[in-house]
Amino acid sequence: MKTLNPTQLQNTERKWYVIDAEGQTLGRLATRIATLLRWKNKVNFAPYVDNWDYVVVLNASKFATTWNKENDKVYRTHSWHMGSLKETNLSTMNKKKPAEALKLAISWMLPKTKLHDAMLGRLKLELKPTHKYEAQQPVKIEL
Repeated sequence: MKTLNPTQLQNTERKWYVIDAEGQTLGRLATRIATLLRWKNKVNFAPYVDNWDYVVVLNASKFATTWNKENDKVYRTHSWHMGSLKETNLSTMNKKKPAEALKLAISWMLPKTKLHDAMLGRLKLELKPTHKYEAQQPVKIEL
């Protein structure tokens, strides 16, 4: 039997998934979303083909953390100029940019290739419990 190359598949339909992040642990939620975005849950997975699905995350800022990560987890940015290191912890990041911590966690779990931005572009983060993608008939996933 001949092996099918995913590039030969003409009728690949992109699915839409909805995940509610309220009360979910940050790391476990991010790994599940990264798996869906990368298409690794499909039988005909290929790392070089853009056949990925869309993921809509509701209540993106209401995730849970374990231990004392609200104060201990530090995000660092540096522009490579002297003295430009900026540090912020998770609680202040959630106040300034509510969904940024989840987006960064998912981004760090995706491969750093040319397709990284395309994968991350299929992630839709909503801060409310509703979304505007009802026309795509998304499938709700319970974690």
